[in-house]
Amino acid sequence: MFFLILIFLAAAGAAAFFFSRRTTVDGAPLIRLPGKKLVIAVLVILLAGGIVFGSVYQLQEDEYAVITTFGKPSVVSSSGLKFKIPLIQKKTIVSKATQGFAIGYNLSNNASIEDESLMISVDFNFVNVDFYVEYRITDPVKYLYNSREPVQILKMICQSYIRDTIGLYGVDDVITTGKAEIQSSIRDKITSRLEQEDLGIALVNIAMQDAEPPTTEVQQAFKAVETSKQEAETAINNANKYANEQLPAAKANADEILQRAEAYKESRIAEAEGQASRFRELYAEYAKYSEITRQRLFYETIAKVFPGMKVIITGKDGGNLSTVLPLDSFTAPETAPGGEADNG
Repeated sequence: MFFLILIFLAAAGAAAFFFSRRTTVDGAPLIRLPGKKLVIAVLVILLAGGIVFGSVYQLQEDEYAVITTFGKPSVVSSSGLKFKIPLIQKKTIVSKATQGFAIGYNLSNNASIEDESLMISVDFNFVNVDFYVEYRITDPVKYLYNSREPVQILKMICQSYIRDTIGLYGVDDVITTGKAEIQSSIRDKITSRLEQEDLGIALVNIAMQDAEPPTTEVQQAFKAVETSKQEAETAINNANKYANEQLPAAKANADEILQRAEAYKESRIAEAEGQASRFRELYAEYAKYSEITRQRLFYETIAKVFPGMKVIITGKDGGNLSTVLPLDSFTAPETAPGGEADNG
């Protein structure tokens, strides 16, 4: 800018000097004194204007101004009309806004850049991965003077950690389920490295734009696999839904069965306890009259085992006493096969 001002001043002075001269009759040039004063006045005015113009500048909201005074930089961050010493102080404008660049593709036409996007996974499969990196200048002095090309250094760091991280995951994770984890790991690594490099740049975000196999056939195969996974997830969700619908009814049925079983158990216990109580009572009577009770139990058991049969009990020690059970009526007439009583 300073050289442009000097060139402009020189041109203006030459023009003023040329138009201030006149020619005599014999052609000899003659310089008029008023013309010299005019040239000096014009030069002074232009020089003053250049000095004023070079000492004033406007700083926007999203800009830093780095002012260098004899090689020592200082930062102006507030917006508005600013002043500097002309010819002594130099001004460099640096943006505060978030900026970005692509890795693996061209931002202008979205064309793939295979040298940047083609990578290899841990299971030795090739995959094309595209990223978009966003950064912000946090220290304009370090950004300008700590390195020659800080943005290019940032891009190389990003490419290095992207390839390193992709090489730790399988191709299925890179293309489908592992994108968020991969992005987070890469972001942490780059942030830590930028703190070490001290470039005056902070990473805002790095996002995986796309990840796909390098050939059409493989892409179709992966799409088929992804479709199968989604169908499997749908089937699992439907099964879980059916289970959630059936479980309450099954639990209610199980509770009902348990209640019935508990009731049956209680009834059987009560029945067993009743039988045991009767047995104890019977045993108490048996203990009192053991012989009589034993015979009665024997007769009752025989009557149950052989219902409708006659039991003849002879006397003790071969006696003549005989007993027939059940006792028949001696007065009832015997009925003949034809239905009439036999009188003979």
